[in-house]
Amino acid sequence: MKFSELGLSDRLLTAISNSGFEEATPIQAETIPMVLKGEDVIGQAQTGTGKTAAFGLPILQNIDFDNPNVQALIISPTRELAIQTQEEVYRLGKDEKAKVQVVYGGADIRRQINALKGHPQIVVGTPGRILDHIRRHTLKLEHIKTLVLDEADEMLNMGFLDDIESIIKQTPKDRQTLLFSATMPAQIKRVGVQFMKDPHQVKIKAKELTTDLIDQYYVRVKEYEKFDVMTRFFDVQDPEVTIVFCRTKRRVDEVSKGLEARGYKAAGLHGDLTQARRTQIMQQFKQAKIDILVATDVAARGIDISGVTHVYNYDIPQDPDGYVHRVGRTGRAGQHGVSITFATPNEMDYLREIEKLTKVRMLPLKPPTEQEAFVGQLNSAESDIAKLIKHTNTGKYEKMADKLLDEYEATDLVAALLNDITRDNVKVKITPERPLSRHHGGGRRNGGGGHRGGGHWNGSRNRRNGDRNSSHNRSRHDGGNHDRKRNDRSNNKKRRFTIKNS
Repeated sequence: MKFSELGLSDRLLTAISNSGFEEATPIQAETIPMVLKGEDVIGQAQTGTGKTAAFGLPILQNIDFDNPNVQALIISPTRELAIQTQEEVYRLGKDEKAKVQVVYGGADIRRQINALKGHPQIVVGTPGRILDHIRRHTLKLEHIKTLVLDEADEMLNMGFLDDIESIIKQTPKDRQTLLFSATMPAQIKRVGVQFMKDPHQVKIKAKELTTDLIDQYYVRVKEYEKFDVMTRFFDVQDPEVTIVFCRTKRRVDEVSKGLEARGYKAAGLHGDLTQARRTQIMQQFKQAKIDILVATDVAARGIDISGVTHVYNYDIPQDPDGYVHRVGRTGRAGQHGVSITFATPNEMDYLREIEKLTKVRMLPLKPPTEQEAFVGQLNSAESDIAKLIKHTNTGKYEKMADKLLDEYEATDLVAALLNDITRDNVKVKITPERPLSRHHGGGRRNGGGGHRGGGHWNGSRNRRNGDRNSSHNRSRHDGGNHDRKRNDRSNNKKRRFTIKNS
């Protein structure tokens, strides 16, 4: 469904178009019209389905920009998700001059207090830090129109349910409440019953992978070998339209610049790019001026690109649904596709978890040798030179050509041209990223280390400390609540990674 059919304003439609989004995802198509009407919604959908725009767009449309009070509050389980949500809502509301502020634990609270004095209309934050601001009277919620609970089951697993209920009680009773969760445990349903008004339920099935059209491989490789191994695959496979997925923005920048240095037509796409640059890259990619797009999951979300022949997972995705989303970029419209995932030795557990969810066994692939890659480079260079000659007015250069042929052997001249075209001698160094951590103990085998589809791996345990500093500060005020909450989190760890099949 087109965004233009959902009742959004022209300004927001322009912002959506500038962001490169073309069609609404199922959760967006079903949720946006309801939210625009002011109805409460419970949305059950996996990560990567476009939930942020599903609630962010109608919130932006309903905001009174002449009103300096906080009118929308979005609660996120981790600082990373809070930052990501703030960035996306800000980007969508930039033309409207929307003020969107993020608050989270572990950051300087004084800076956040000063930022809140700037009268943002939308606040995104983690539960602990939001409560800190409420208690300091630096965040007032009496004018809230819309409250969003994002990744509600994740917040339950982290022991934040009491905090969430405390926050909800600070908001007006006539507010609109939106709750999004990948799973619906009883405690989350209780929140819906207790704090929502006749909520409409929207359930989106987990995205399925059309496996018969996609050849799926993995390559076991050391971190420092990834870039050279991947470019060898480029040289041997000669992909037509390619997306390379990376885990971080820094990685996208380094990999894309490294590919350009070696002569590949590549560009990087991530959330820090200006809108003009993002639009330019997407136009060049669709016009085949760029044939390798290096992107983060967030940057590629919602962009419809046809004709992708190869997907390379430079970094293994952080969750199985992320893998489905990435690989689903190829093998569309009856066309054949290829996906290759690079996994370091200590990331093989995550690879097996992906196979378990997708019910597809990836085939191991041996990297091409340097000699095989060199042959591929020469074949590609031969084709490029043929095109070059065809489109060159050679008459203009005859005298200089004759002069050079008198001074040098023809073989040496052609060899120098081939060397310049292949750029095989360019050394590229990519900064190592910390790999996803291993599963510990017997968690996964005992049912505690599985994955609920759309959440995060065991390796994201560090991310879940996003509110820990805030919780520590909070314990001074609530008489030891922190210790109880820490025990709650410990007890919930066993439930954190439950696989739920739609």
